[in-house]
Amino acid sequence: MRAYAIGDIHGHLEKLRHAHALIAADRARQNDDTAPVVHIGDLVDRGPDSCGVITLLMAGQARGEPWVVLKGNHDKAMGLFLQQPSQRDPKMRAGLTWLHPRIGGGASLESYGVDVSPAQPSGAIHTSARALVPQAHRDFLRNLPLSFRAGDLFFCHAGVRPGVALDAQAEVDLIWIREEFHQSNADHGALVIHGHTPVDVATHYGNRVNIDTGAGFERALSAVVIEGRDVWLLTDTGRTALHRV
Repeated sequence: MRAYAIGDIHGHLEKLRHAHALIAADRARQNDDTAPVVHIGDLVDRGPDSCGVITLLMAGQARGEPWVVLKGNHDKAMGLFLQQPSQRDPKMRAGLTWLHPRIGGGASLESYGVDVSPAQPSGAIHTSARALVPQAHRDFLRNLPLSFRAGDLFFCHAGVRPGVALDAQAEVDLIWIREEFHQSNADHGALVIHGHTPVDVATHYGNRVNIDTGAGFERALSAVVIEGRDVWLLTDTGRTALHRV
């Protein structure tokens, strides 16, 4: 079983295109054009072109690319903001809204042409956002799946709650969990491929693989290939094995 995965994109369209190019090169070497490519969530926020990222992913799926696109906490937050009335994810840190610079929702809206300057009241920003973000993009965000299972691999944005069956995981854990998952060395019933918490380099922990390498903080966007429980980082010169820590 072979699968590819791409970490948290955060609005970086050119980095996403490069990740797809790395995967295409590996596919050619392996003569494999059917293995799924799983995008691990957090498509939007912070980076310059969330609109372009969503457009590219929708177009790829429409033409039949074997792409799986999962929901991250930022994707959910954007979808909630665009509802009428606007809503806020209760898991977001107290005192923060989706438009706060630390979250990066303003950058997402700017990519659609929304004026998010400080002079704009939040109500006006919301009205403009609902007018300028296409309904198709809103539907896409709302309908993103939370997880994907492929043989002995389980893909989700943030991780899983240890001790809970993979098919019984709650949304809040799949897109938000950190410490309880990171600190567990339990066998979760599959190798969990996730992002959400940036690491310096994609890292294989034995029972999980974290592929969020901080694209949302102007660092790298990582693409990996998984065969069985072995994982390689894809680079311009080929595969680099991720040794288990």
